Amino acid sequence: MKAIVFQEPGRLDPDMLREIAVPSVQTGEVLVRVACAGLNFADMMMRSGTYPHPKGYPLVAGLEMAGEIVQVGQGVTAFAPGDRVAAFSENAGAFAEYCAVPEERLIRLPASIGYDTGAAAYIQATTAWNLLHTMTNTQKGDVVLIHAIGGGVGLYLTQFAKKAGATVIGTVGTRGKESRALAYGADLVINREEHDFVAEVMRFTAGRGVDKVIDSVGASTLDRSFDTIRRLGHVVSYGEAEGKPWPNLWERLVAKSLTFGRMHLGHLDYRSPAWMACVDAVVTDIVNGSLQVPIERIFPMAEADAMFAALASRTISGKLLLDISGEFAPAGPASGRR
Repeated sequence: MKAIVFQEPGRLDPDMLREIAVPSVQTGEVLVRVACAGLNFADMMMRSGTYPHPKGYPLVAGLEMAGEIVQVGQGVTAFAPGDRVAAFSENAGAFAEYCAVPEERLIRLPASIGYDTGAAAYIQATTAWNLLHTMTNTQKGDVVLIHAIGGGVGLYLTQFAKKAGATVIGTVGTRGKESRALAYGADLVINREEHDFVAEVMRFTAGRGVDKVIDSVGASTLDRSFDTIRRLGHVVSYGEAEGKPWPNLWERLVAKSLTFGRMHLGHLDYRSPAWMACVDAVVTDIVNGSLQVPIERIFPMAEADAMFAALASRTISGKLLLDISGEFAPAGPASGRR
């Protein structure tokens, strides 16, 4: 089968397309014929060798996909061949024509959700929902600061936070990424390169500060965020695009009796009521149209390097997808087909 393979960390080969064996299915797993796969910042980190949850190399890339089940392993009871699913593969392997995935990491896709939409939504939408409703309790009247609001997770955070009744403040690092977040309901979006986001947040909140900060940037952006939050507020980290949190974290937390959490999607309990509530919310909202799934562009497998370059450009506001089956737009703006 065809697959996108990282030969070793930090080796940025432009030609990553390889022929490899179809993976075998273990107990509790299913084999998915992949139609479409989603690119995440974590994939960039795996390619460069900076991902905080180490993987072995050579590595078949990709964490997120949608397609049809063609085989089930022993012990699988909830799914059968022919089922349409989206999946999160913690051990990667999604950028391939076939991928073996644990049964618990599957989401059943109704006929009204296309494989492109399923691959675009799984990781980012469920991450956003759990940041707001598992790691914290977001409710009406909360004021939430979301860094990187123009990116994939940020756009889902905006939609779910507004649905919960929160006021949403966001920051972006690139001019032009404000527009989609504002269109999705954000109350204020600040360009960190042009404005002091701390001053802007405190002005907007009349000096009160925000109730919670949700951050994927880390380093100086995370450190300065502590100046925007009220006492007894919450800080939730889910990435370190700029770098790891600075070592003064304890001093920052104790000064205002803050709580701090770090979430990795792979650490959630996929059999818990909280996860089931998350899946139900995401699928239901996509089907009824209240949750927008922003697909920016779909690339053929032969152009995987260009897909990575597009994400690295920091100009993307929406999801980049890899067309595994050849059934979707080969390049250029997403067709919107399901």
